[in-house]
Order: sequence, then structure tokens, then C-alpha cells
Amino acid sequence: MSSAQPDLSIVIPAYNEAVTLPGNLAEVFAFLRKQAIRAEVIVVDDGSQDGTAGIVESLQERHPRLRLIRNPHCGKAFAVRTGIEAARGEYIFQCDADLSMPISELPKLLEPLQAGQCDIAIGSRVRRYRFPWYRHIMSVVFHWIVAALAVKGVNDTQCGFKCYRGAAAHDLFRRALLYRTPDPVRGSAVTGFDVEILFLAQKIGYRIKEVPVEWYFAETSSVDPIKDSLRNLRDVISIRLNDAHGRYRYSSAAKGEMRGPAPE
Repeated sequence: MSSAQPDLSIVIPAYNEAVTLPGNLAEVFAFLRKQAIRAEVIVVDDGSQDGTAGIVESLQERHPRLRLIRNPHCGKAFAVRTGIEAARGEYIFQCDADLSMPISELPKLLEPLQAGQCDIAIGSRVRRYRFPWYRHIMSVVFHWIVAALAVKGVNDTQCGFKCYRGAAAHDLFRRALLYRTPDPVRGSAVTGFDVEILFLAQKIGYRIKEVPVEWYFAETSSVDPIKDSLRNLRDVISIRLNDAHGRYRYSSAAKGEMRGPAPE
């Protein structure tokens, strides 16, 4: 890959995506070939057991802009953090491996960033196709909790498709405290790390814009309604406690300035 800074980094966390990832990466690169933009694609393999990493490696000769990071299985939150820390793009797009939001929707998120209208553009799933009823109930209840305790005025904190100014992404993930360390998990783990990032963004004063997107439920999605709901609730409570105890070091007066050193 050229040493020149990419315009865009696409960060894709992947756990046991050997079946879906080849086709979805083909869609991503077909889309990028039509764009006047320098891009890198970073797949963070979250300790997959089905050969996901090997498949990505086999595609790298054909796609020199494709990067692979191998993580132990520590969950999506740590995989996203790892990918964003490694990303070099002026803009960074966080993207679920199942492409439940079609990659063709990406310009909707990039345009307000490039126009200087916001620092973070997040997909808001105004249309959710094939969405199971239990997931809908989980989503509504969690939204109420998040709005009451953490993030105001954002309708869809949990959509896995978010685009940042690169500097804002690095700043926010450097400050975030949840899922900083490679702690092993079992199976997939739905977490509230997105809530922490948006909570910090609002506290610091980064501008957030929600962008309506199409979203298709992927049949391969694995969610435990009870366990994952409790984990999300725990994360939101942890965010409030961290804030109350002064563990987040931010200044609402000036983005990028901190009252103390960043967490190590």
C-alpha cells in the first residue's frame, strides 16, 4: 500500500464470517473502484475459529489495500477499537461484516463530514427489514435507558455503521474506558461501547449527525436477548459511574484538550 494517507479507512470487525465475508468484501471493493477516493480496508479478525483470517489473507494479493489484524477473541468492542487505532484515513468508517447496511449507503455518511457539517455521522435505521420482534423490543427498551442515562437526542446509538473524522475517532477511542484491554469472551458479545463513544462525543462537543439508512437484518446475527441486554445495561451504568467519579478526562471548552493525561 502507498505510504500516502488514505482518504478513508473502512474498519470491519469479523468473528466467524468465513461464509459471508468474501462476497461482502467483493461488494466493498466493487464500490470503492467507482469512487474517486483513496481507501484502505482493515478487517480485524476477532479470534475466529472458521478460517476467516485465512480467507482475508488469500484476498490480499488481489486487493493490496486490504489489511488484516488478528486479535484473540475479545469481542466486537475490542476489535473495533483495534481497527480504529490502526486506521490512517482522514475519515474512518466502522462497518459490520454482514453489510446489513449496504455499502452503497456510505456516501450518505461521508457527505456531511466532507462538508464540515459534523464530526461523526451515524447510521440511523429508519427502515429495518426482516427485524425480529424480540430485537425490536430490546432496541426500544435500550433506547429509553440510554436516553435517560447517557446520550441525549440520538435515536439509534447501536447501529454498527458510523463514520468519523479520523482525528475525532482517535481522540474518542483514546479517552474511552470500556473494553480497553484484550479480555477473552465466549461466543459473540453485544456491548454498549458505542454509547460510551457517543457520550464522550457529546461531553467534549463533537458534532453528531444522524443519517437515515436502509438496514437489513442478517440471519447470521447471534444475540442472546437476556445476556446481551444485561451486558448493555451494565455498560451504560458503568459509563455513568465513570463520569460521576471523574474517570473521563475531557474539556467541553476545547476538543482535543484534556484536564489530565489520557488513560494508558
